[in-house]
Amino acid sequence: MPLFPSTQWSVLAAIRAGDASEKARALETLSAVYWRPVYLYLRTRWERSPEEAADLTQEFFVELLARGLLEKYEGEKGRLRTYLRVCIDGFVANEIRAAERQKRGGGLTFLPIHLDACQEEMETSLSSRRETPEDAFEKEWARSLIGVALKRMKSDFEEKGRSIHLSLFEICDLGTASGETPSYAELAERFGIRTSDVTNWLALARREFRRNVIEVLRELTGSEREFRQELRALSGREAGRVS
Repeated sequence: MPLFPSTQWSVLAAIRAGDASEKARALETLSAVYWRPVYLYLRTRWERSPEEAADLTQEFFVELLARGLLEKYEGEKGRLRTYLRVCIDGFVANEIRAAERQKRGGGLTFLPIHLDACQEEMETSLSSRRETPEDAFEKEWARSLIGVALKRMKSDFEEKGRSIHLSLFEICDLGTASGETPSYAELAERFGIRTSDVTNWLALARREFRRNVIEVLRELTGSEREFRQELRALSGREAGRVS
């Protein structure tokens, strides 16, 4: 069975199809995964100030749509994240005046980027990083993709009344607990459940987390080949803590 069936919903397919609701959903997914990598790449590769990087990040996504750059992407020839990085370089190298950007955007309104909520975190991270801008982009891509998957999982679990499942996952797998991770017996006592419940519910949460990661990754790749490549890259990369 192919890992990337032709019926799989895809960000790229939705943007190219032109349906308004599907396009909005696609843009939401694209921006959720890529705005932080784009912002950090502008800060490191192009040495832009936080304010300039924030503005250019917004305008870059408008440029993607206005110039149809996503329609030109061919998944069989390379990875989407590599293609987007090349697009950023071209965009900044040929930076245009604000009035021209607005005119070319044709009134497009992109999804708001809530920079204030995590700008301090990103700036602190930048000050301690030693990797290249390309490596920083890829590390933030992995972190953001996992963050989107986790957000979807949390929403689903909350809707289904699986708050304890989620708490167990956060304590055992996300490193949110202080000190050493409690034993399953300690967790069972804390939540008033059986030790076997801890084992089973944590296993379910881990399966659902992986399923959501794969789902987001599939949405953001243009072919089965690219999906397989990105899945291997993601599996071998330390994404860091997701909050």
